[in-house]
Amino acid sequence: MPLSPAVGALLVPLALLPIGPPAAQGPAGPAGSSAPVGPAGAGVDRVVDARFDRADGFVPARAITHAPDLVPYGSRVRVTVDRAAGRTSVTVRLAGVAGAHEFPAHVHTGHCGADPASSGPHYQQVAGSEAVDNEVRMTVRTDPGGTGTASATVPWGFRPDEAHSLVLHAGTPVGPYAAADRAACVDVGF
Repeated sequence: MPLSPAVGALLVPLALLPIGPPAAQGPAGPAGSSAPVGPAGAGVDRVVDARFDRADGFVPARAITHAPDLVPYGSRVRVTVDRAAGRTSVTVRLAGVAGAHEFPAHVHTGHCGADPASSGPHYQQVAGSEAVDNEVRMTVRTDPGGTGTASATVPWGFRPDEAHSLVLHAGTPVGPYAAADRAACVDVGF
């Protein structure tokens, strides 16, 4: 059965949408982007800019919220990874999230998904070590307007294909959330 011109016009934009997981899409426009900015080992080499969205959307989101009252749909995140002289620095900037709140943030081994546990455990440079610099750990403290920045530097680089996301935990117990609950996740591909 042929389509009417009106129905055909509605379907054309769908053909232009990227297909595949966020990491395979490259720059994703307004929903999120990830771009290497320089060679590994020579300074800033990855920047991810994204807006938080649902995990089950039509187009896979690079940044997913599991707690929209703490990290609302449409709030923004920027993750910058800087590698130099055997050290790695990760910086997180948030805008439009819960104000006057503390979000513990860690690099995780898995990719973001509808199930908060999809992001896997914390990435550890030496499995099972309790050393302070064995993980990328930071706390993003937001101002009353919901904007905040935090960074952490470790004396090592990530092992290839073992660190995939940055998770914001709920922090100080609020509402139905425990401090360790995963409030949001950003696919970074460290």
